[in-house]
Amino acid sequence: MRPVSIPAYISNYFYKQQDPEQIKQAYQSLYKGSPEVSVVMPAYNEETTIVQTLASLCNNRTKWSVEIIVVNNNSKDKTEELVKACGVNCILETTQGITPARNAGLAQARGKYILDADADTIYPVDWIEEMVKPLADDSKKVAMTYGVFSFIPVGSTGRFTYFFYEYLSDLTRYYNTLFKTEAVNVYGFNSGFRREEGLQVEGFNHPPGTNEDGYLALKLKNKGFGKIYRVSNPKAIVWTTDRRIQIDGGLWKATVKRFKRVFIS
Repeated sequence: MRPVSIPAYISNYFYKQQDPEQIKQAYQSLYKGSPEVSVVMPAYNEETTIVQTLASLCNNRTKWSVEIIVVNNNSKDKTEELVKACGVNCILETTQGITPARNAGLAQARGKYILDADADTIYPVDWIEEMVKPLADDSKKVAMTYGVFSFIPVGSTGRFTYFFYEYLSDLTRYYNTLFKTEAVNVYGFNSGFRREEGLQVEGFNHPPGTNEDGYLALKLKNKGFGKIYRVSNPKAIVWTTDRRIQIDGGLWKATVKRFKRVFIS
């Protein structure tokens, strides 16, 4: 069941100022030594949201030792300065684009498991644990995990409207799974895979007309590493801003675009 309103603990991260020193201390508890999980996050001019995102990630509770890698993709603002103030590793990728940025993070990662995150998203406290669990369970034969997300409005569309839009989107994802490929349901801000397997299929490289995240899922599945697995536990729902919908011209245009992509293309 999706929440109609934004949970209080999500609002506390997104709408309240976060203290980088407290984030640094939380990260020191999350990073328990040699990393087993690497959370990789591309960032381009994300000074308005990245501290909140890091606060939510660093306060995750998990048995795994976790490193966080932010890939600064030529930001012109204070993104890198803020990341370093939080005690998180920040690397530079000068080739512009989400694919080079994600590949750079993958190359630097040391964990057995890679979790993909974005800098405008708030992650619940159990997200890391729930996303890694199916990958670590050999009996499930999972190559890629992906999860459920909801929108934090930053445009004119209200949360109540998005509540219904998200259920409509779930129907299109169900259609994709039945009649197309589940790989197109995978988004880079809420997915995970094993590092060595990702490297074997050349990471996030993808042909024109495809997306880097879904195509990686397809490559992993076709290589025989396992199935694509949707993490449906409500405790793992992530909250991302609706800026992509605003870039698409608003909710109505985004809905038409999704309909064409699913049922016509």
